[in-house]
Amino acid sequence: MTTKPAPKIQRGKRRRSLEYHDSIWGYCFIMPMFLGFLVITIAPIIATFVFSLTDKNMLRPDTTFVGLKNYADLLSDPIFQATVRQTLQFTLLLLPANVIISLLLASLLKDKFKGCGFFRTAIFTPVVISVTVWGVLWRYIFQTDNGLVNSLLKMVGIQGPQWLFNTTLAIPVSVFVTLVKGIGMNMVIFIAALQDVPTEYMEAAALDGASKPRRFFSITLPCISPSIFLVLILTTINSLRVFAQIKALTNGGPGTASYVMVYYIYQMAFGSYKFGLASAASVILFLIIVLLTVLQWNMRKRWVYHED
Repeated sequence: MTTKPAPKIQRGKRRRSLEYHDSIWGYCFIMPMFLGFLVITIAPIIATFVFSLTDKNMLRPDTTFVGLKNYADLLSDPIFQATVRQTLQFTLLLLPANVIISLLLASLLKDKFKGCGFFRTAIFTPVVISVTVWGVLWRYIFQTDNGLVNSLLKMVGIQGPQWLFNTTLAIPVSVFVTLVKGIGMNMVIFIAALQDVPTEYMEAAALDGASKPRRFFSITLPCISPSIFLVLILTTINSLRVFAQIKALTNGGPGTASYVMVYYIYQMAFGSYKFGLASAASVILFLIIVLLTVLQWNMRKRWVYHED
């Protein structure tokens, strides 16, 4: 007498039914986040690309499709050209300084000693301060007449420059203020990475007679290279989309000497109400960020440890 496989079939159907209901509940749980992502992130990106192909202006009710005219106007605009150069200048000044100084501070503060917690807290505290408050504070510090910096220089007989009203100094001062504010976060990342470097590697190198600089460049840097790569990516993206510091410190001045991409977009959108041009500038900034990120991502295999 043969046994019937019906019970196994029923168990299989019941299992599939439970998996189906679990999937339904899973989708229900992620649906609010997914809808928020669509509405808050994806929809504005699509709208930006669409607006960049129109002459949308908040002062006019009608909108006309103009194709790539906005992009052509931007690329031929000397102010926009200068803005791109100044944005890249801001990034090129901030990126190496941020990585080198934060790595140096992390090397000094990675080991516990008396007062270590105080120095770590002091360096990290600016990270949690509002960007606007931080910018306004440093605007007063760099004031021409009564600012702290020029007052200290005056005490030693030096006439301080107009820090925020000098076309040459406006961008470097903004870089310095941004550097001091954000360096604490990268320092914490590097401290965590340095503390994870295997001590047996360092001990073996020391027994072989390797000097401290040699151990740092041959062992420490390769071991923390993934963290360096992370810091490079984040710092590059943040420097390309800097806005609040420029707005609070120089308001884009003197003239347009400290215009950066996001500030230019802000002026076009909410100063001139030219949403079409502002959207085209946003797309160009998006493409620049994507291009640099992809370039860094493809180059990581040449120097990032554990990358094939």
